[in-house]
Amino acid sequence: MAIERITDTSLNSDDSNEVEVEITLRPSYFTEYIGQNRLKENLKLAIEAAKKRNEPLDHILLYGPPGLGKTTMAMVVANEMGRKIRVTSGPAIERAGDLASIITNLEDGDILFIDEIHRLGKNIEEVLYSAMEDYKLDIMIGKGPGARSVRLDLPKFTVIGATTKTGNLSAPLRDRFGHMYRHEFYSEDEIAKIIERSAKILNSKIDKKSAEILSKRSRLTPRIANRLLKRVRDYSDVNGDGIIDSKLTADALAMLEIDELGLDNGDRNLLSKMIDNYGLNPVGLNTLSALTGDEESTIEDFFEPYLMQIAFIERTPRGRKATTKAAKHLNKSIDKNQKNTSLL
Repeated sequence: MAIERITDTSLNSDDSNEVEVEITLRPSYFTEYIGQNRLKENLKLAIEAAKKRNEPLDHILLYGPPGLGKTTMAMVVANEMGRKIRVTSGPAIERAGDLASIITNLEDGDILFIDEIHRLGKNIEEVLYSAMEDYKLDIMIGKGPGARSVRLDLPKFTVIGATTKTGNLSAPLRDRFGHMYRHEFYSEDEIAKIIERSAKILNSKIDKKSAEILSKRSRLTPRIANRLLKRVRDYSDVNGDGIIDSKLTADALAMLEIDELGLDNGDRNLLSKMIDNYGLNPVGLNTLSALTGDEESTIEDFFEPYLMQIAFIERTPRGRKATTKAAKHLNKSIDKNQKNTSLL
């Protein structure tokens, strides 16, 4: 069963209101996009060169942890190029015919954004190879002995793929991207600027101190920062005069049980189980899943990235291990004589 966390980096598509607000907070051009400066400079150069030659952009692969702005960057690129963008995702393309229908409706220079591109089926990837490289589409007409292959010409479009798991991409697909860029975690200063910009768009007043508090608890991730801002805004509207100050911010975050490092109950439970049962010794992922009741993929995708970023968890050949830093944060004493009995 899926878990609900305020610090979840995924966008809840079932909540139409949240999706709508999320979209309005997205920057449209590089001048509005805060952070990822090296990535922006590389893309600016590529876009300027493509415009000068009147050619489509080479295919782009954006990778990195969720919530860091890969979808937003794709939309910014489309706006900077002055082209239309078609947005889809790997799981949504179930058959080769689905992909063919999307591609044949594109025009020269258009952009096809495929989120979670690592989840494309193998047969769909094979159709995409020739479409990306040769701008040709091979389709089968008819069935049985009378079936024949027809090659269609395609518009010269650009694929922008986004993935959190580059290792799951097949080498032939990965090699067809001319640009490959990693989205890095943001600095606290950049997150504070994003919060101030979002508050202005939401017609909410927030003081600098409150933006700094939120930035420290946003796990260096814009999506979480915007989500926390909206929850604090709700709290200030009900319990204050609508102006977000440091006291209301602190009270709202305490109610949400988000600590000073941005950890929630799920993070603290995971770390506590590791330390209480195994001290600072390695513990296997399947054992950790049994201890917490969370699926292995949940631990890998939702808990680990940030906990590793702040050095609270380490990956070793024998499993995951909590660090002294994590124990100190949770005020846990360590039994140095505790033996490692974990199952890998």
